[in-house]
Amino acid sequence: MQPVPVGVIGVGALGRHHARHLAAFSEAKLVGVHDIDRARGGAVADSVGTKFYPDLDPLLRDVEAVTVAVPTPVHATVGLQALERGRAVLMEKPLATSLSEADALIAAANRSGVPLQVGHVERFNRAIRAARSYLGEVRYFESTRLAPFQPRGTDVAVLLDLMIHDLDLVLHLSQGAPIADVRASGTAVLTRHLDIANARVEFSGGAVANITASRVARERVRRLRLFQANGYFSLDLAAGGGVFMRLREERPAAAASLDDLVEVVTLAAPESDALSEELASFVRSVRGQIEAVVSGVEGRAALALALRVGEAVAGV
Repeated sequence: MQPVPVGVIGVGALGRHHARHLAAFSEAKLVGVHDIDRARGGAVADSVGTKFYPDLDPLLRDVEAVTVAVPTPVHATVGLQALERGRAVLMEKPLATSLSEADALIAAANRSGVPLQVGHVERFNRAIRAARSYLGEVRYFESTRLAPFQPRGTDVAVLLDLMIHDLDLVLHLSQGAPIADVRASGTAVLTRHLDIANARVEFSGGAVANITASRVARERVRRLRLFQANGYFSLDLAAGGGVFMRLREERPAAAASLDDLVEVVTLAAPESDALSEELASFVRSVRGQIEAVVSGVEGRAALALALRVGEAVAGV
């Protein structure tokens, strides 16, 4: 098959890495990049050996698909331009800033018959991939995501900047269980939006998720613990690994130590870059080889839950 002609819209802190990976793919041809900052766009284009497009329309004319890594408030505007031209879109998370915008993007993709994928990159995390074959019905989720402050991403609340990664993972791993209740607290610290928040999400089947996200921490932490009937997982998403403390099938009546009750399964997946894996999956979906790994509908669900958490913080 011929390489998929693809472009990158927005080559800031994240989009430049989109361009770097796509330029190295044999399955894709990086036709060019676009950015409203011409100096930055030109520099990134030169660094990966592609063309800089000062205007968006010519880039959309020359490609079959685009990845979009522009600021969240303009996701819908840029995404709709591409989708209405019949171009497949990988939209960085969150899909949009409102459900009405998300619905417009999904409807445009459906009309054009092209993939709309959302960049929830943690789905491709090595720790998640390593745990997948052991996962059953998770009853309790505990997620902690902390990051030092940086100006990028502060045009939205921490719910859409950081927590939405974990909300997507919880929704995915809960296998579509209906949400019964959401309680949350949080506060703005360094910006006019929420900078730290904690949410408790209760599912109708009894499962519970406790999720904390902060962008005013002194250290970077990405941890996820999952508890199910036959044991629990402790995953370090930053390191890409973890352990599964699995209950032994045969256990002594009077255990002298934890080792008598559980066996420790080290979780490791082959070394890989999650963003590269995500972009490769997008290219395969454009080729029709697979469905989008995180569909527009799933991206909307994560956005809806993030907005619901925000309402709970506000007491709405």
